[in-house]
Amino acid sequence: MSRFRAGPGFLVAAAFIGPGTLVTASRAGAGYGTALLWAVLFSVVTTAILQDMAARVGLAGRRGLAEAIRDSLADPRLRAGALGLIATTILVGNAAFQTGNLLGASLGVTLLTGLPQALLVAIIGGLAGALLMTGTYKTIQNALVALVGLMSVVFFVVAVLTAPDVGDLLSGLLVPRVPPGALLTVLALIGTTVVPYNLFLHASAVLERWPDAEKNDENLGESRRDTLFSVALGGLITAAVVVAASPLFGEGGDADVAAVAARLEPLLGRAAPLFFGVGLFAAGLTSSITAPLAAAYAASGALGWGSDLKSRRFQLLWGGVLLTGMVFGIFLGASPYQIILFAQAGNAVVLPLTLVLLLVVVNHTGIMGRHRNSRLANIAGALVVLVILGLSVVQLARVFGVGG
Repeated sequence: MSRFRAGPGFLVAAAFIGPGTLVTASRAGAGYGTALLWAVLFSVVTTAILQDMAARVGLAGRRGLAEAIRDSLADPRLRAGALGLIATTILVGNAAFQTGNLLGASLGVTLLTGLPQALLVAIIGGLAGALLMTGTYKTIQNALVALVGLMSVVFFVVAVLTAPDVGDLLSGLLVPRVPPGALLTVLALIGTTVVPYNLFLHASAVLERWPDAEKNDENLGESRRDTLFSVALGGLITAAVVVAASPLFGEGGDADVAAVAARLEPLLGRAAPLFFGVGLFAAGLTSSITAPLAAAYAASGALGWGSDLKSRRFQLLWGGVLLTGMVFGIFLGASPYQIILFAQAGNAVVLPLTLVLLLVVVNHTGIMGRHRNSRLANIAGALVVLVILGLSVVQLARVFGVGG
């Protein structure tokens, strides 16, 4: 067996462990203790299944997911409509989420320094842009591995210091239940982990990491280990945040990360803002790098431009997402509510469509060859699509104020 090395899975973990995930996990712990850990486990299993499929598309099909979707749809009108919707919603949605990523990273630094948020948004956006401008996959991956590792240490230490009850942990993890008023928090925990743009990011990134098609069997095995390890690590970070906030059970269903840090001061002393500030900065910066990159992969593939990180057109796409996030982050301050609602609505529309198209692609013999989906994988994928479709309907109803 080849020695395990960090790969594109870390980009996926870095992408879904953003400020939104940390705030959602903090509220889950503060509002419901460890009772919603099962939702984190469900999200991790679902994400691992879907990301493995996306990685197989890249390695077996030797193309990005958008290119594979284009090649698998024979009807030109259906192809243009599907790819146009995906490219538009991911570009616009990621620009919205980029605002939250930059604001979250700047909040982490503000907890430590007290510097103005607008200035920090500009500085952090410039740092993310500098890493992306290298045009080198290895540089970006190494930076993200370091930051994901930093987040892991920070939140695991905080979780251990809370001294959670083992029985409560196992009950919350293995017994699915939705306490009164917790449905939207469950949806948020799942929605911040299972995101469509990560599928495009992963399918393209594996080609950068494993370019030799002659070693595909070995590459697929290494990719699967990388995916499982990285997604599991991301899930552990999310669970650690839930556990870290669980001592506030009954006090803080509306808590954000800053409030959780402040309320944990009796437990952690003056180190509380440091722990959460560093973790929030790392989460925001990693997502600030991956969100523009993923949007560029998806849109560039849909437009047929290829996915060369040093291409001017590719740089224009991620640069537009990054710059839009910086502008809104600077001028909207800490309350970009309308644009985030719009992004949530876009994701609720595009995720089920993307998952259906992913299943079409991974069953296309002309693209996947002998690496097409097995019957068991199709059953698992279909169940995931049905669950996500139901959640998307609920999410859309929430965004548009239907049904309370």
